[in-house]
Amino acid sequence: MTLEIVTVPCLKDNYAYLAHDPATGATAVIDVPAAAPLLNALRDRGWKASHILITHHHDDHIVGVPALAAATGARVIGAGADAHRLPQLDEAVSPGDTIRIGMDEGAVIDVSGHTIGHVAFHFPASNALFTADSLMALGCGRLFEGTAPQMWASLSRLARLPGNTKVYSGHEYTASNARFALEIDPDNTDLMARAKAVAIAREKNQPTVPSLLSEELATNPFLRAGRPEIKARLGLANADDAEVFAEIRRRKDRF
Repeated sequence: MTLEIVTVPCLKDNYAYLAHDPATGATAVIDVPAAAPLLNALRDRGWKASHILITHHHDDHIVGVPALAAATGARVIGAGADAHRLPQLDEAVSPGDTIRIGMDEGAVIDVSGHTIGHVAFHFPASNALFTADSLMALGCGRLFEGTAPQMWASLSRLARLPGNTKVYSGHEYTASNARFALEIDPDNTDLMARAKAVAIAREKNQPTVPSLLSEELATNPFLRAGRPEIKARLGLANADDAEVFAEIRRRKDRF
């Protein structure tokens, strides 16, 4: 039996997630931008948080952790390398470790770049990947702490996962990301179609996450830095993939 996953909007444009195992009642909360929306979502479903999984240290992903942990007794789990700037951890994990939520088991993946020590959580049996501000719908996070080669390596690591993996990212930035993607990859018919679908969803105030990894591979310019047509358009036909990624990231920062 796979995890039941619920998207919970928080703050202005953040997303947090509930991942519930129906067989055991175990429920993980992935990131806590604010405690109240998550406590309400848990109460509405009759669930109790058993675990809190933290992806990285930025306030808009952790500020509600102490209140949620105090209210639920949930076990707080995050990267040991980042423990000095995370809320108090009950369990410190490292890339390659596994986390069990009820009957399901997830892997901890290093996705440093946006921050150093950022981790993602992959639950293969549930086809679920919680990426926060690393891989995002049609985008990726800014490089606040890491380097472009580091982020490219992180994204390449995620790109090797199965295409039917659902990517649960941390923000509703997809409409803006789509406009930028079309500047980089204007002849991509899959991207054109996706941009239209995103615009329609946002007009209806519907979330655009999760997305399928196969969609991201076909349309997300940050995952497509190695494509010859992208390199040619940017005037970087002979550049290595990480250098092309860096140029795309620089352009997005100015967009």
